[in-house]
Amino acid sequence: MEYCLTTAMLCKQYKSFKALNGLTMHVPKGAIYGLVGRNGAGKTTLIRLIAGIQEPTSGEYTLYGVKNTDREIHKARRHMGAVVETPSIYMDMSAEENLKIQYHVLGLPNYEGIPELLQLVDLDGCGKKKAKHFSLGMRQRLGIAVALCGSPDFLVLDEPVNGLDPQGIVEIRELILRLNQEQQITILISSHILDELSKLATHYGFVDRGAMVREVSAAELDAACRKCIRLSVTDTRALCRVLDGMGIEYSIISDTDADIYGEVSITQLAVALDKEGCDVRSMHEHDESLENYYMNLMGGGRNA
Repeated sequence: MEYCLTTAMLCKQYKSFKALNGLTMHVPKGAIYGLVGRNGAGKTTLIRLIAGIQEPTSGEYTLYGVKNTDREIHKARRHMGAVVETPSIYMDMSAEENLKIQYHVLGLPNYEGIPELLQLVDLDGCGKKKAKHFSLGMRQRLGIAVALCGSPDFLVLDEPVNGLDPQGIVEIRELILRLNQEQQITILISSHILDELSKLATHYGFVDRGAMVREVSAAELDAACRKCIRLSVTDTRALCRVLDGMGIEYSIISDTDADIYGEVSITQLAVALDKEGCDVRSMHEHDESLENYYMNLMGGGRNA
């Protein structure tokens, strides 16, 4: 698999505080990677390091296979755009003027791409309206447009929907999906809003106290969080024989408990188990939400 970004035992220490503590992660090319963690987990610190705003204390990272210690790392960063903490925009300038400033900073030869960029983020009708009169959602979209100047193929967004109203959240979500699916831009999103990330992410990295607790794909996460029937019985070996005979997918949780997936006739199952001398103690629907998965994972990370 090809990666836009990898980190290996990345650390950042401020005096006695470790903001990053041996973080190792992998962002696949073409992914929407959700970096999940509480406030203070190290998400913004990571972004500041890979954007070149700060240097790591130890460990390393690579952008498109170029290590951060390599002289060519500044060239690799040209493939990356970032919105760190708050959008980098001039409030007394229009959207177009903001983009012209960024084009100048990047040394781009002309402004030909600006109309298309404004249209992409749905700000092409703003005219001379200054950014200070924009809504928070419009400012966020302008910040993303600034990050897209120079046509990067890796976009890093730090809490992009924080503080937005529902309409603003939908607009940012739709923009992120367009950038990924239509422009083939790999996107790293740091967030603690799990419900919103679940509508976007193809991959997740769960961070706690500056370390990676787990990386999973969206498919793996869906499998972990899918609905099932939690069954408690007196003999799981008998249960396995019955479920195998019925062709039903299941997983054994303990000596007495199992999760059953898909459609199943409860009456038929109970009769079959009775023939095997197995009693059903309890049965209920079980659905681990993304939030529950996250909380259980973070608890496991702290206790590990």
